[in-house]
Amino acid sequence: MSARHPLPAAQHPIVARFLTDGVAVNEATGRFGSPLHVVFPQVMAENAAALTAVLRRHGVPHDVFYAHKVNASTALLAEAYAAGLGADVASSAELDRALAAGFAPDRIEATGPKSPAFIERIAALGVTANADDLWELDRLAAAAPVGSSVPVLLRLSGFASSVVPQSRFGIDLADADAALEIVRRAPGLDLRGVAFHLDTADPAARVDALTESMAVVAAAHRAGLRPSVIDIGGGLRQRFVDDPEPFQRYAQALAVAGPEDLVWPGHDLVAPTAHKYGNHRPATDVLEGFLTAEIERRPVAEVLRECMLTLWIEPGKALVDHGGLTLATVLYRKNAAGRDLAVLDLTRNQVTPADQEVLLDPVLVDGRGDPPDDGVFLAGRLCLESDLISRRKVFLDSELASGDVLAFVNTAAYQMDLSASAAAGHPPPPKVAAVLDGDRFIVTDDASDDRHRS
Repeated sequence: MSARHPLPAAQHPIVARFLTDGVAVNEATGRFGSPLHVVFPQVMAENAAALTAVLRRHGVPHDVFYAHKVNASTALLAEAYAAGLGADVASSAELDRALAAGFAPDRIEATGPKSPAFIERIAALGVTANADDLWELDRLAAAAPVGSSVPVLLRLSGFASSVVPQSRFGIDLADADAALEIVRRAPGLDLRGVAFHLDTADPAARVDALTESMAVVAAAHRAGLRPSVIDIGGGLRQRFVDDPEPFQRYAQALAVAGPEDLVWPGHDLVAPTAHKYGNHRPATDVLEGFLTAEIERRPVAEVLRECMLTLWIEPGKALVDHGGLTLATVLYRKNAAGRDLAVLDLTRNQVTPADQEVLLDPVLVDGRGDPPDDGVFLAGRLCLESDLISRRKVFLDSELASGDVLAFVNTAAYQMDLSASAAAGHPPPPKVAAVLDGDRFIVTDDASDDRHRS
């Protein structure tokens, strides 16, 4: 028996209310089955309002594009449209969904590597193309309809600053002049600005990338172009926990006692203090830190205003933070490898990307009694040794039994869709939207237009 090391998840008040509403949970699983993904559009609306409030408070001209790739939910995409956001799409299918949701082409931005067919559609519609390579620029120029132009951003990478992470995406700064020349010579291209995306929440890295990007903007003006947009991408993070201290204690336990009793045999875990799940800072803090950071002793927000540049951001995780959860029923418990194991009607790739770990304890819906003395491992329903929902022992607030429902909180960002498959004939879990209407939840199929708001 190991010492208890619970890793509780932060819960948005709407989500917490849903999980304590037995009628709503039973209705959802009764109508749509288990496992089940549940999204909360109202939470997304709050996140969007909070981010835009930061931008407005600093007086920065801005536009916010929802990175649709974070979740395939129709309800969340519709909420982004209702909130006045733009749509960031990374495929032709996502473009179709954005158009169906009501986004006009001039409110859509296409990011990521693009196929020739996708480029043709972008050019024909006049969608803004965030160009990842010189190859894309050439093809966008060739695909531009006669008499019109395709708005483009140059996605930059290869920054000189040592604090800016290297990336496989974007046009290397060494090729920036060549990219500007392509745009300058192509009547079918209209340079709207430059862009970058960093896999870090470090304000210093963003400031350095911004500084180097603004040098490209200056070079574009010298070449006779008129860019007016700086797109800093997303990466504003999620707030998974209220208190990081449990992660500190857990990491110490792994270091001192070893993982033998806390981690399934044959697996290892990255210290959770360095993992995304230990983050307790909201995305608004990250954005605030960037806007108040200084370039040559002046805040970034002031520099952007003085240079008459419009700031674009492409949040995905930050917009759906706490906006979704996954429900799964316990099939049975057993002893395996000398450990207590609960088998769920869920597969690992339906609740987390394949290369990641769920480093938060799920919530036992309608759990009763005292916390058990020890934890339990969670396994999936595939006939694969690797199908462990949790490779770490989880610690619940009450004893687990067959038929109980576990809720994995805050799974809307990539966890629902990125690695999901129909292995062994198990279809991906259905997705529903839950909206709090007065004192009760309205639960509808995610694609339904019959959705209520309070």
